Amino acid sequence: MIPEETLLHYGGRCTVYGRGELLFHQHKKATYYFQVKSGEVKMAHYNADGQEFIQGIFGPGQSFGEPAIFGGFTYPCGAEATVESEVYKLPVESFFKLLEENFEIHKNFNRELSQRLRYKGMILNEISSYPPAHRIQTVLNYLRKRYGSEEEQFEVPLTRQQIADMTGLRVETVIKTIKKMALDRTLKIENRKVILE
Repeated sequence: MIPEETLLHYGGRCTVYGRGELLFHQHKKATYYFQVKSGEVKMAHYNADGQEFIQGIFGPGQSFGEPAIFGGFTYPCGAEATVESEVYKLPVESFFKLLEENFEIHKNFNRELSQRLRYKGMILNEISSYPPAHRIQTVLNYLRKRYGSEEEQFEVPLTRQQIADMTGLRVETVIKTIKKMALDRTLKIENRKVILE
């Protein structure tokens, strides 16, 4: 999202996080802008029963946690590295200065945040209204568009557990539903990977 040289110019630094290491906790004050250089970070929260609900998974070049910065509220969920990851951190004050001095980057943030809001609205509707196969298909279609796959086949970059955590379903339900979807030829399973055609 923000070029690396620009992040470094405004005082950003790159930090390495090990798999499972927390970048910040839910309800923590937002003090940094975060952008993934390599690896993968998930933002998730847990309900009263301890069930995880993934809000988003972010890879190289993607940022996360900005709504808390712009809104001046604490993080609504925590962030965790799912694999060893390099992540840029930029203090909030420097982030705002960067945006003030770089209109195109600011405009790109507005576009990105609007896309995330659209996704949240879509997921809320899907989770509350539709059966498992429809929920799963909606998330997979969104991912295909999000990752810009123009190929005939799209290999879904999520585990069954991550799909469950993104749809509010139990992992057993996701496994069973994906198998049924493969039998119905809605998708394919190759080497345990989910493939959209």
